[in-house]
Amino acid sequence: MDRERKMRNAATGRISKFIAVMFCAGIALPSTAAAPLAAVPDFFSNDVSWEAVGSEFMPPPSGPGPVASDKAHPYISNQAARATSLPASFRVSDLNNPILKPWVVDALRRTNEAVLAGKAMFTREARCWTPGVPSFVLDPGQLFFIQTPKEVWLIAHDDHRVRRVYMNRQHSARLTPSWYGESVGHYEGDTLVIDTIGLNDKTFVDYYRTPHTTELHVVERFHLIDGGKMLEVNVTIDDPGAFTTRWSAVQRFQPVHDGPLPEKACAENNQNYFDYDVEPIPQTTKPDF
Repeated sequence: MDRERKMRNAATGRISKFIAVMFCAGIALPSTAAAPLAAVPDFFSNDVSWEAVGSEFMPPPSGPGPVASDKAHPYISNQAARATSLPASFRVSDLNNPILKPWVVDALRRTNEAVLAGKAMFTREARCWTPGVPSFVLDPGQLFFIQTPKEVWLIAHDDHRVRRVYMNRQHSARLTPSWYGESVGHYEGDTLVIDTIGLNDKTFVDYYRTPHTTELHVVERFHLIDGGKMLEVNVTIDDPGAFTTRWSAVQRFQPVHDGPLPEKACAENNQNYFDYDVEPIPQTTKPDF
């Protein structure tokens, strides 16, 4: 026993000397190098998912903000209709927002006129279409995170839509525009920062059907607030082809504790009952095998 005790003490002494030499030499120890990782937020702790508190972008604390509802024609969601007994409505946008370029105003005016004429103007998700970025965070369904050192996945409950964020790297030199573009990310303390470019122009910025161009550049900053009881994302949108200036918006999510990601396929529900858009859902005309 005395011999084993002496051997342990000798080993402890050698380790202590090694740590002291490393410290004096200015070489970071593994524990020191890992210290910043303690601040990285865990958005999937205890199998939690996140549910948007609303399907509208909220204005930022200051500066230019998102398209909002026309005060003469307030938007009443299905949930609000059930709570107030008021009739549900589709969105009519306020065309006086100074961020909008003339062609965007014209596009929104045509949408407003269709709504006021009684045409159903559902969201893209209602037809199983990809929402794009930044409207991905407006989906009222649950949002799940998978976080690894090299990639972060954002998974929307509805139809299991997936955005892949490549961590700690630069954007590709050449990009072909796509539905979700290319997202690269990094952590700034307790905040996940996602930078997205390379988006096609086939989606909308919001649920008012605000169009954009392929110049769209979106930065999202996800962080926990209220002691982890709320997830907030601060969004910055820059598209010189569609907007007169860079603008910002806020979205928030509340936690949902109901287990792992459930199956909720959408592609099978491809009937066009309302005929509210020209482009149909893609359907195959012959078997693949």
